[in-house]
Amino acid sequence: MRAISQEVLGGPDVLTIVELDRPTLGPTDVLIRVHAAGVNPTDWLHRRTGLYLGEPPFVVGWDVSGTVESVGRGVTLHKPGDEVFGMLDYPRGAGAYAEYVAGPSRNFVSKPAGIDHVRAAALPVVALTAWQALVDTADVQPGQRVLIHAAAGGVGHVAVQVAKALGAYVIGTASGPKRDFVLGLGADEVIDYTAADFAETVRDVDVVLDAVGGEYGPRSLRTMRRGGTLVAIVFSHPGDMEAAAKERGVRLEYQTVEADQAGMAAIARLVDEGLLRIEIEAVLPLEQAGEAQRLGETGRTTGKIVLSVAATGRA
Repeated sequence: MRAISQEVLGGPDVLTIVELDRPTLGPTDVLIRVHAAGVNPTDWLHRRTGLYLGEPPFVVGWDVSGTVESVGRGVTLHKPGDEVFGMLDYPRGAGAYAEYVAGPSRNFVSKPAGIDHVRAAALPVVALTAWQALVDTADVQPGQRVLIHAAAGGVGHVAVQVAKALGAYVIGTASGPKRDFVLGLGADEVIDYTAADFAETVRDVDVVLDAVGGEYGPRSLRTMRRGGTLVAIVFSHPGDMEAAAKERGVRLEYQTVEADQAGMAAIARLVDEGLLRIEIEAVLPLEQAGEAQRLGETGRTTGKIVLSVAATGRA
């Protein structure tokens, strides 16, 4: 099968197309013929640093949408031919940039009939991140004020819609040109971070979702009510962040996304009900994975980048 691998750590140019054996199945695994794979910031982080994957060679990628090719002998949830989408185990289950992937059957759910594989592949990592932050960690309730940073980005634009589906009042930060896009997702307010300091204009926030890090953390604390929750999906706040949160009576949580069948099922329901849509910045073929990551690293994209894989059926 074709896959995108790398022999060394480095820039996008280290990604090359290779031929690998199809993955083998454990008793509770499914083998999926990949139609599309989502591209996420953690992909290029691992390409550059190895982080949790160690030294190359390895295949990155966690977002998958495709067709079940075969199942382990203990699998009851899926059958060959089923169209599914989901997330490989993070971080060490990487391998989505390939024509076939194997993963635990309970990481995947049926693909919503109303979207294609490209849109389905764009969802798992960002949607699970948003769902786990807002539902599982922060327990957002109707009427609460939720501040979402980078609201036009991959996680952000999904988080806006999830928060609205939960009945929250949603405030997003985004650049001026993306204001209408974020409002179109359902945000009640959009703060242009290039023209105004959100920390000076936003108050009484119950929940913050921080996908930016750095000084956004301390500044976000100034917007929050005592008893609020700040969920950070980046780990780059100043060293005194925890003490500052405690002083202001704010619960601070750092979250890494996990594969989650219940969360994926909830996301699929939101899609089916018309409450969640995914914005696609670009779709590139598998062999242009380096270019896809190069585009993502600009930090100027709206929504998601997806690789079209569509296995050819070769071994």
